[in-house]
Order: sequence, then structure tokens, then C-alpha cells
Amino acid sequence: MVDLNYHHLRYFRAVAHDGNLTRTAERLNLSQSALSIQIKQLEERLGHALFERRGRQLYLTEAGRIALDHADTIFSTGEELVETLKQTGTSRRSIRIGALATLSRNFQMEFLQPILGMANVDMILRSGSTSELLAALETLNLDIVLLNQAPMTDSLTPFIAQHVYQQRVSLIGKPSYGAGGATLSDLLAANPVILPTLESGVRAQFDALVERLGVTPQIAAEVDDMAMMRLLAREGVGLAVLAPIVVKGELEAGALVEFDALPGMIESFFAVTIKRRFPNPLIRPLLEANS
Repeated sequence: MVDLNYHHLRYFRAVAHDGNLTRTAERLNLSQSALSIQIKQLEERLGHALFERRGRQLYLTEAGRIALDHADTIFSTGEELVETLKQTGTSRRSIRIGALATLSRNFQMEFLQPILGMANVDMILRSGSTSELLAALETLNLDIVLLNQAPMTDSLTPFIAQHVYQQRVSLIGKPSYGAGGATLSDLLAANPVILPTLESGVRAQFDALVERLGVTPQIAAEVDDMAMMRLLAREGVGLAVLAPIVVKGELEAGALVEFDALPGMIESFFAVTIKRRFPNPLIRPLLEANS
């Protein structure tokens, strides 16, 4: 068995994330030639080229991407080990939280409330797609992920999804859309609606509802971003199918009105973790406060 030189791997990881040999050499206070030798030796050890050059930039080969995934996991695990086991009672704690890019910011703020303002806590907040966030959770680059749908799990992806919040879904829009005594069917038939995209669980619930009501709504927009739905509702584009928490401030100020709760429709939010021997201790107060 051929041993891996982790110094070579560390230098490779630095260059891979920078994408520029000169910049990495300057940052690490090394000569470019010395850094190139380290990467060349790693390529020889692995038996594959890890980079291809295009102009002044370096791009990962397929083997390079695989190597980087493993390198990120290795060094993230090492950082976690040091942070978890060091016996410094006054040390700051960090928590890395990922959230679906389209998730309600109001929900995120409410979820984080238990640790907001804690003087000894550093929060690293990242957004992305579901696949990106779950991949980062698997490689220990994130401690917890916030989603609006529970992920698929199996023996290879042992995600733990905790249902942390649930709210009704309503028709929400500018006060001018209101008509005294208008029924839900009347509102849906007479006004354009702003809907989540077909991939959304809420959209599936809405389509089933209008089918039961026998209504064919006029769709003003289909949006996968709650923040954009909020803006469109504020601009009066149509009645938005939203959980009220998304537009909490606008409802309190009277800029938007909740016209009708949609029967049987709910928006669910999940906090997803992965089984770890040394879980981040900051996760517990978040989950307990939101359970």
C-alpha cells in the first residue's frame, strides 16, 4: 500500500480552491516552483493529472475533483477533531449552517434565535441548492441544513431530518385585491396568482386544491424563491400562495393582507443533520427550541 503525503494533499487543496498557482504560492509564502513540485509529486503518487491549465487559470480534471472532495473531507474532519477535543473552556464555538437559497429569511431568523447574540459563538451561514447543501453536510463542511422538504434517506445517506416548523399557507396580496364577502373560489377565479414552481410540495397541494374547487386560476408567475414571491406580492402582481411567516413584516405593517387560509395546505420546514460521533454542541439548543 502506497502512503499518502498529506502535505502534498494540503497544498493541492489550497491551489484547487484558489484556482491560481501564483496566488496560492504568495499566500503560503512558497515559491511557485516549490508548490508545483508538491502537486507533481501528489499526481505521481495518485497516478493521475489533477489540473489542466487554461491560460493563467488552473482547472480541476475529473480526477482532481474526486481528490478535492476527499481532501475537503479529510481536512474538515481534522479541524472538527481539534475543535471538539481541545480543552479550552473559554474558546469560541463555531456552527456552520446551510439553508436552501429559496427559503424564507424570516423562518431562518426565528430558527437561529436561540444562539443569536451569543458572544462566544461564530455563525457561518451558507445557502445553496438541496444537493449542494446535503453534499456539504455529508463531508462535514456543514453542521446543519435547513430545507422545506425532508431529504430521501437510505443506508448510504443517513440524514436525520427533524420537523421544526409548520405553518398554514394562505392567499396573500395587496389590500386592493380584497372584495367584501369574496369566497376562496371567487378570489382564485378573479385574480392572478403567484405560485411556487412545480417542484414544490406546496405547489402540489395547491394544484390538488383548485382541482377540488373546480377553479382554473390565472397564473401570473411561477417562482422558486420565497423572497422573489414576497417582492412580487408587494408590487401587486397577484395573490401569492405563501406561508404568512415569509411576509411577516409586511402583514404587520398592513402593506399586504392575508385574504384566506388555503384549506389543508401547510408549509413545513426541516432541520437536517447527519449522525456524527462528535456532534456540534450548538445544534442541541437550536433543535430543542424549535421542536
